[in-house]
Amino acid sequence: MNLIVLAASGRTGLALARKALERGHSVTAIARDPQRIALDHPNLRKVAGDVTDPESVAAVVGADSVVLSGLGTDVAGVLLDGAKSVVAAAPKRIIWLGAYGTGASAEAAGEGAAVLWKFMGDRIPDKIAADDAVLAAGGTVFHAGVLSDEPESPGRRTVGLDAAPPFDLAAKVSRDTVAAAMLDEAENPRFPGAVALPLAG
Repeated sequence: MNLIVLAASGRTGLALARKALERGHSVTAIARDPQRIALDHPNLRKVAGDVTDPESVAAVVGADSVVLSGLGTDVAGVLLDGAKSVVAAAPKRIIWLGAYGTGASAEAAGEGAAVLWKFMGDRIPDKIAADDAVLAAGGTVFHAGVLSDEPESPGRRTVGLDAAPPFDLAAKVSRDTVAAAMLDEAENPRFPGAVALPLAG
């Protein structure tokens, strides 16, 4: 497949691009500074783009594109701007990274998810709005728990909200595990227009 990875210079975006290449896909990796994408591969194309600039996204994303986003930010508003830019470019499919315990998954996560407000604060409404924009466009949003840099979990699985476990700050999921789950969805769609949870086991 020809895949487009947003925020490819970040840790999750880099995991997405690397694993996509390992699976034999061609990857267009977008970052504000493409030189910061620490990968080299014959099937990798690095492109400058800013999710807050819809024209720079539209220049890369087309009607046949499958977009995977590893976008994360400390600045409120950037996620929604990014979601709007991607949705406006009208790709074939969008697979977006969100946070477990926010928005659509808040009820399933239970009371433990309240701790997220200490870490994310004013970014949570931005995350929810971005998720909603992607879901309304028929995309899939992966609500991951606390991320780690461990290897991909051999017992990983992906579930819907109906099988979501309670939020547990100690139950981390690696970026490689999340990337693998998002790529599974790109290759074999199971959760179009819905929230999915990548679990370590």
